[in-house]
Amino acid sequence: RRHRPGRAPRRPTAGRRRCSAEPPPPGPASRPPPLAAQRKHGGGQGVSRPAPAVLDWGDVRKRGCGHLPESTLQDRVEATDILELGHFTWDRYLKETCSVPAPVHCFKQSCTPPSNEFKISMKLEAQDPRNTTSTCIATVVGLTGARLRLRLDGSDNKNDFWRLVDSAEIQPVGNCEKNGGMLQPPLGFRLNASSWPMFLLKTLNGAEMAPIRIFHKEPPSPSHNFFKMGMKLEAVDRKNPHFICPATIGEVRGSEVLVTFDGWRGAFDYWCRFDSRDIFPVGWCSLTGDTLQPPGTKVVIPKNPYPASDVNTEKPSIHSSTKTVLEHQPGQRGRKPGKKRGRTPKPLIPPPISTPSKSAELLKFPKKRGPKPGSKRKPRTLPNPPPTSPTTSTPEPDTSTVPQDAATVPSAAMQAPTVCIYLNKNGSTGPHLDKKKVQRLPDHFGPARASVVLQQAVQACIDCAHHQKTVFSLLKQGHGGAVVSAVFDREQHTLSLPAANSITYVLRFLEKLCHNLRSDNLFGNQPFAQTHGHAR
Repeated sequence: RRHRPGRAPRRPTAGRRRCSAEPPPPGPASRPPPLAAQRKHGGGQGVSRPAPAVLDWGDVRKRGCGHLPESTLQDRVEATDILELGHFTWDRYLKETCSVPAPVHCFKQSCTPPSNEFKISMKLEAQDPRNTTSTCIATVVGLTGARLRLRLDGSDNKNDFWRLVDSAEIQPVGNCEKNGGMLQPPLGFRLNASSWPMFLLKTLNGAEMAPIRIFHKEPPSPSHNFFKMGMKLEAVDRKNPHFICPATIGEVRGSEVLVTFDGWRGAFDYWCRFDSRDIFPVGWCSLTGDTLQPPGTKVVIPKNPYPASDVNTEKPSIHSSTKTVLEHQPGQRGRKPGKKRGRTPKPLIPPPISTPSKSAELLKFPKKRGPKPGSKRKPRTLPNPPPTSPTTSTPEPDTSTVPQDAATVPSAAMQAPTVCIYLNKNGSTGPHLDKKKVQRLPDHFGPARASVVLQQAVQACIDCAHHQKTVFSLLKQGHGGAVVSAVFDREQHTLSLPAANSITYVLRFLEKLCHNLRSDNLFGNQPFAQTHGHAR
């Protein structure tokens, strides 16, 4: 096998296990190439990698709970046309990282994701996340997949939080009184407490109440913690809770698990209970319509895959053909409490049976990538034992202003307002966008931070294009913004958008993009009239 100049060829090592169940090729055991070797760098066009297939749980919707039809799911994975996809997908990623997904029975989630029939401005009752003994009136201010963005009436927009539509913490208006309770003002109520009764009457007068039929019963909890170290899953980024990202189980302690986000050096990792509603099985976002963010830039492919005998369980998992798991390496995705930063986690990484130079190379890598002692992230070190987290979703104190990455987003963007842009489905889509696909898009994007809305709108243009390469080639690599992706030339390409902090910037960016696509007047800051003619 060819090797890069300046590096000694790898020696075959006896006793190593393969990552797949396929028969071994003749000769020495082979490994998947490092992710860095598969990526290509183009001027201004971001990073590209081979396009993965998509995971489809279509049969799960029909069958409901119970054992998943693994063979059928695997057939769907292989039969999917990857050229139609523009988002991160799991199948190739699991193979590249030699990983297995956590089985569905590990999660406190519905086997069939619940439908989201809520609408913006609907009223409901919700527990105050900062004072869980209080039940308050909340308004739906955002929707994504099977989740709701809620704002407690009487509070500001700095304490919005997210809940699943089948959460037990949300109920129809009137449920509290029916059970002998009383609605309370939220923590941080902006008016005088004595004015709460009158404020409540005015708030509910003429408001649209969420009907009982669109609420769902919360699923039962697993009997115990089935998670194993190294299992893959999808998880809410609690510092940016509108994002769901690929993650790995980094450690298991009793009823607690350490969620580590792939490619982010441990900056966003957190401990939670095994029955937390913030963690989901692989493929959840593809079913609910939520956007799964791609991994960060620090994803590492294992040079010495480890056997997954301690990971595979008797119950079936989604990808039964995958037999090996990449165990968590705390030096690059987080670390065990009490460990010094940069120190190689020797108990978790046994030295490979190879030459001393290879061993030294493997052991030095986490130390090189990990944060240095005394860095600003030092106060984030978790105590030992880990803190106990509630079983429900935990909101962030300020979901509307937290940037994606404080190291790359300008300080001015940290106070970015919530914006909303509207889609003109009746306007001209031009020669490059598919009008039928445009009709299937939502009527608006947001309300959310400007950078999030910009990413959603640009990704929608890419997904609706007759040729995704056409739209992608009009974009330039930015800094500090969200990531968009496109598939062309049988590869998946990703690109970072520039940081946006106002609706004016978002509209100007989209106006220029749509002008180049010859689909002017496609977006606006006000709702468009629902007519059959063109807007312009």
